[in-house]
This record gives sequence, C-alpha cells and structure tokens, in this order.
Amino acid sequence: MSPKPVHIAQISDLHIKPPGSLAYGRVDTAKALERCVAALNEFDPKPDFVVISGDLADTPTAEEYQYLKRLLAPLKLPFAAIPGNHDSRELMRAAFPSAAYVFPSGPLNQSIEVAGLDLLLLDSSVHRKPHGELDEPTLQWLDATLASSPDRPALLFLHHPPFKAGIWHMDRQNLLNASQLEPIVRRHSRVQLIATGHIHRATLTMFAGVPTTICPAPNHAVDLDLAELREPSFKVEPPAFHLHSWFPGEGVGTVVTHQVPIGAFDGPHPFFAPDGKLL
Repeated sequence: MSPKPVHIAQISDLHIKPPGSLAYGRVDTAKALERCVAALNEFDPKPDFVVISGDLADTPTAEEYQYLKRLLAPLKLPFAAIPGNHDSRELMRAAFPSAAYVFPSGPLNQSIEVAGLDLLLLDSSVHRKPHGELDEPTLQWLDATLASSPDRPALLFLHHPPFKAGIWHMDRQNLLNASQLEPIVRRHSRVQLIATGHIHRATLTMFAGVPTTICPAPNHAVDLDLAELREPSFKVEPPAFHLHSWFPGEGVGTVVTHQVPIGAFDGPHPFFAPDGKLL
C-alpha cells in the first residue's frame, strides 16, 4: 500500500472587519469566511492542517481579531496563521498567544511538522506598509532551519509573492527583497513549494526553481488588469482555497496543488452506468 498523502489546506486574505461592516462598502467578508470554514469542514478527505497566509483582519483592530476568532471557532481542523500587510503583529500575538512562534517578539515565524512534512511560515509584513520584506533574523532562521533536516520535504508560506504577477499596482507591493530569499531556496532542495497570498487570485509560476503559488481568496479578487487600464480595483469572483497534497515517495516526494471552489455545485455524477458502459 502506498504511503498516505498529507493534505494542507491554504486560505488567505480574509479581511475581517467589525461585525456588520462590509469591506470597501460592498463585500461581506465574514459571510465569505463562514462559507469557507464550512467547505473545509465538509471536504473529504479531511485536510491534515490549514495555513492562513495573511490579511486575517482588515484595519486592523482588536475587535476584528476577536470577531475573526469567533468565525474560526467552528473550524474542526488545526490551523496556523501568519500576518499580511493588513495585520498587526502585536494584535495577532494577543489573539493567538498559544501559537508556536519562533521568536518571542518581532516576526511571527513558525515551524510546524505535519506527518513528516515541514511547514515553514514566514512573516513578510512591514509595519504600516503594503509591501513585504523578510528581515535578516527571518532569513537566517529559514536558512538554518532548512539546513537542519535536509532530507525532509518543506513547504514555505508567506503573504507577499516573491515575483511580479503583472498587475501593476500589486507588483509595487510584493516581496521587495525576493533576491535575498532566492539563494536560500536554491541552496535547499527540500523546498517543494512556496505558497503566498496578497493578490486574492490563483497564480502559478517558478521562483528559485520551485513552484510558487498565490492562493485565491474566499471573498473578492484583485482585478486582473494586465495593461494598466484601470485604477486599483477588485471583482467579486468565485471563491476558492488551495489544497496542497504531498505524496511521500522517492527523495522528498511530490507536491500537487489543487484549487477547490467554495460553494454548492451540481454533482458529482457517475461517468459509467452500472453495466460499466460510458454514459
């Protein structure tokens, strides 16, 4: 029998506001998160872990984090979160004091082991700035942590993409020191995936020789304006989350990322009739 795969769900950019408030006066992010939590709870097979890759709150305020915790309370899966540019490190520490933060202050980096798979959560937030950076202690910790267990597969999670996605106003606020992350990733072949958020839409590329993704959001998406035709704007598009499935095998195994839509859809329906014939 083949070893059992490990399934890591990723959700991102929740943008929770105080109860009764809409994001940008239009998007009910709380209701969107409720639907997302229900979808995660109902998914079969059950994900082994959930990573929330930033922008948990919107303003942010302590009230928003308390409301977020109430919305996440029905989630039946273990989870961990890292900040995005809309978050506050201090308020997140206060809201989630039992999280396994690497440092007693500063970046909210975490290292989590799930059934032989290392999840390394990197805090790319910069106080009161929209762009991302990984500070020197984070880069040193990442390099040392990856070197400590070279034979174990690792997935890296951070909020800001280390690449340009082609959306002009978002590319100005991606991971500005991606050039410092690149040699670390290239040094350690056990990195199987870099998973990010920030742009609210599914995107895939290669960075430092590793597949690198942007997770869609459960609420709204940054407008796919690839020609600088419009002012910064968003669209309410179909919500989704990512499911990163690690299959143990030769070397450090294989990771496959699935995009999972959130909502009720027609099906599943069989391809074949009881007699085995294609319908």
